[in-house]
Amino acid sequence: MRSFIDRTATMAAASAFLGACLLVLPLGASAQQSTPPMSPSPAPAATMSAPAAPAAKSTRSSKVEARIKSLHAQLKITPDEEQDWSVVAQTMRDNAQKMDELVQERQEKLGTLNAVDDMKSYQAIAQAHADGMQKLVPAFEALYEKMPAAQQKRADVVINERTTARRGPASRKG
Repeated sequence: MRSFIDRTATMAAASAFLGACLLVLPLGASAQQSTPPMSPSPAPAATMSAPAAPAAKSTRSSKVEARIKSLHAQLKITPDEEQDWSVVAQTMRDNAQKMDELVQERQEKLGTLNAVDDMKSYQAIAQAHADGMQKLVPAFEALYEKMPAAQQKRADVVINERTTARRGPASRKG
């Protein structure tokens, strides 16, 4: 049985991993929503937004798939761990899909949202992020707990590096 400190370290690593995995999605949503359409007329906006939406979605999906592939390699997932890893990967895909749906909804309504609706839309995205984390933590924890100690340490390093890189240079000061 693991001590309290080991369990705390496990949860800290899992939280860092999950934050690193999902942090990009809400930021991508913010970047897409910050640029309102240039023309107030509905015809050009509809023409311009229709082709852009599928491209943005496929880019997010490919980013999630690339992240899954990269983490698989960096964490050196073994054949024995594949079943638990597939749960983690599918959870990441499901979370990204939900985020894509909410971001797309928000993007479609951006020109028409009042201040309260705008805040509610962003709240829905933030809530989906939190809900996604609640699903991802136990999935990753199940995988992490089955890893040998050396692989757990590798996961700690990989996840901490990814989290630090996303936070930027200010977080690296110690």
